[in-house]
Amino acid sequence: MQFHQDGFRTGDPAIAEPLESAPSATPAGAVDVLIVGTGPAGLTLAAQLCAFPDISVRIVEQRAGPITLGQADGIACRTMEMFNAFGFADRVLREAYFVNETTFWKPDDEGRKTIVRHGRIQDTEDSLSEFPHVILNQARVHDFYLDVMRHAPHRLEPDYARRLVDLTIDQSDGSGHSVTVRLERLDAGHEGEAETVKARYVVGCDGARSAVRKAIGRELKGDSANQAWGVMDVLAVTDFPDIRLKAAIHSANEGNILIIPREGGYLVRLYIELDKLKADERVSNRAITADQLVAAAKRILHPYTLDVKEIAWWSVYEIGQRLTDRFDDVAEAEVGRRLPRVFIAGDACHTHSPKAGQGMNVSMQDTFNLGWKLAAVLAGRSDPALLDTYSAERQAIAKELIDFDREFAKMFSAPPKGTEGAGADAVDPAEFQRYFVKQGRFTAGTATRYRSSMIQGEATHQSLAPGFEIGMRFHSAPVIRLADARPVHLGHIGLADGRFRLYAFADRQDPAASGSAIRALCDFLGTSDRSPIRRYTPAGADIDSVIDLRAIFQQGHRDLDLAAMPALLKPARGRYGLTDYEKMFCPDLKAGPDIFDLRGIDRDRGCVVVVRPDQYVAHVLPLDAYDALGGYFDGFMVARG
Repeated sequence: MQFHQDGFRTGDPAIAEPLESAPSATPAGAVDVLIVGTGPAGLTLAAQLCAFPDISVRIVEQRAGPITLGQADGIACRTMEMFNAFGFADRVLREAYFVNETTFWKPDDEGRKTIVRHGRIQDTEDSLSEFPHVILNQARVHDFYLDVMRHAPHRLEPDYARRLVDLTIDQSDGSGHSVTVRLERLDAGHEGEAETVKARYVVGCDGARSAVRKAIGRELKGDSANQAWGVMDVLAVTDFPDIRLKAAIHSANEGNILIIPREGGYLVRLYIELDKLKADERVSNRAITADQLVAAAKRILHPYTLDVKEIAWWSVYEIGQRLTDRFDDVAEAEVGRRLPRVFIAGDACHTHSPKAGQGMNVSMQDTFNLGWKLAAVLAGRSDPALLDTYSAERQAIAKELIDFDREFAKMFSAPPKGTEGAGADAVDPAEFQRYFVKQGRFTAGTATRYRSSMIQGEATHQSLAPGFEIGMRFHSAPVIRLADARPVHLGHIGLADGRFRLYAFADRQDPAASGSAIRALCDFLGTSDRSPIRRYTPAGADIDSVIDLRAIFQQGHRDLDLAAMPALLKPARGRYGLTDYEKMFCPDLKAGPDIFDLRGIDRDRGCVVVVRPDQYVAHVLPLDAYDALGGYFDGFMVARG
């Protein structure tokens, strides 16, 4: 974290100076973005938009206040990378349970009424991410996001106890605030009072029963597996040996359990398979009790014992996979002719079973994708057509999730082979383990790949950096910062601040030499009228306020002269014009293979890796591909006035 840029001040540097006045909005009482729902998707979006002082944001919630107990508590590696961009990954790591290994249990061949361990694997493959897969109460994640919002210049707080009554869109509204939302207050002393909000954009993050989704005529479509499951967080005494490991347990005749240890050392979550539902039956018809869940868990764990001392939370649910056809208000026939004004995210547009631990993670990635796009359009930096890419990108990812979850849930619920009367749906427990391993990158959140589009370049020069695949997240690696010799992770530069990053990986030449490719690139970016940095940085703004250039050299940090580096890599920032010394990096030779070897960078030619504000690789280009670099940004950005 860098601070003191605009002058010295004491206190927590993570707490920004408050705005002297709220961003102007016309007409009075209007906002740029209204967010409906304070779940993970809504808070991710609110926290990101808070980084932009000129954007007015309001977030409303039907509940009376913040949640204290979460239901979706698995945090994937990719999500931890995102949390780091928001500045609270360290807080999560301090409290969370680390999922290091997973074990697999099946019926004992010597006695089918008991279970035995038949497999044990590392949960996440080595070097997939610098962050682990962890478990933490969803409410704590909400707390961290709320702190980000409170510490932002806006000092944003949700307005609780507001129910959305209706939503209308008037495309002819000349103010630009074309979405009108009516809210009903539910808080004591104000029950029934109406509020009207006019917004440029509305984002529905209001769950599977989304009022925003219904208002724009979207529908969750899919099917149900007619399988009931129970879930409970318990404090218990047991002789089951893997109670502090993630464990998938298939019994012969009593059903299956997924064990997820929780933070704190004692709490554990149990996903417990219940009976099949009839075609027209709902789980609520069964009137299942917590005692029944405990009894089922005891039967499945036989011969091990389970003495539940306290149930912190429990619920029952049906497995189902449902998806909307688009994630905005534009009809398919109108795409390209009308711009979206209303968006939906998270459970409002995709639902699935919780056992794969993807719901919260994918929901937050939805709005991390949307947030920077809204900010760029509202700031006038990008063409509004950019907003069409949200639905196109995230609906395709949600479809992949639904397909994965359908297969995963089917295999987990199936009886193990060898069970009497199991039928054709029976699954070999070893096959389930193989499927779990095969899908490891998907469940870690690192398999997402965006397709070619106005913001995703073609793979023409992918061979220059095969380890930074276009369309996939920027895979961090250790480096040494040149100016102060500090070991850092290169990917941790990518904060949730809406900026594009240009990572320029140098060729073998001395970067200080007059003819070096890095120096030539810096000269182009700093002086040419064709430079995207010059074209798209507003007058008077810091040179890196829209596109942030970083250089990674091949030489060791003690072998280079900082003073001889190109001026663009030592830019003046802030009101004092202080020098930013944190733009240049060298290989970390103590941490094993360096970044050039880890990511397959062409050492003879080098390359430029363009990374989107949501940390996905957008393009890979040669160092001297000036026209292609400028052309990429010309495709969706608006030149400064």
